[in-house]
Amino acid sequence: MPFDIKELLTVTLVLFAIIDVLGSVPVILDIKSKVGHVDAKYATIVSGFIMIIFLFIGNQLLRLVGIDVASFSLAGSIVIFLIGLEMTLNRDIFKSGSANPKSTSIVPIAFPMIAGAGTLTTLLSLRSEYDVLLILIAILINLAVIYLVIRFIPKIESWLGDTGINVSRKVFGVILLSISIKLFSKNLPLLFTF
Repeated sequence: MPFDIKELLTVTLVLFAIIDVLGSVPVILDIKSKVGHVDAKYATIVSGFIMIIFLFIGNQLLRLVGIDVASFSLAGSIVIFLIGLEMTLNRDIFKSGSANPKSTSIVPIAFPMIAGAGTLTTLLSLRSEYDVLLILIAILINLAVIYLVIRFIPKIESWLGDTGINVSRKVFGVILLSISIKLFSKNLPLLFTF
């Protein structure tokens, strides 16, 4: 069945806005400064795997382990809050002593930054409105962008310079705090609805 290019563009842009990989650049740079390297291919594959699996079995998976979407979103918001706090206050919350590029490419980059609670709940919403093939193509387009951004993070780092990195780190730290509070306040009342 032929699909609508306008619908594909809409779904791709919705996912792009929610994933916000460009907005995550300061966070990725911060993680890179702690572990020395972020594995772009690994982060992209893992986040893609999480998104695709969740697209098909997200609701069933959450029900199976007895978690509702609101609780899942709240947990993601707390992790995002801690990352934002770390960036804003310049304090280490996540211990990075034995961290390696592969493990940091999964947490916190692949999850919850790329394939986080916001992305996964958005995928469930999109599934109810759009064709699955359309959503899969939109995911693949976003994964290509994610890979390119993470792959060329050293170039982005050299363009920004030390001052640019420090300023963007603080600014995006506050933005992450705001996103986490919004996600938390939106989902907290849902826990108490019967």
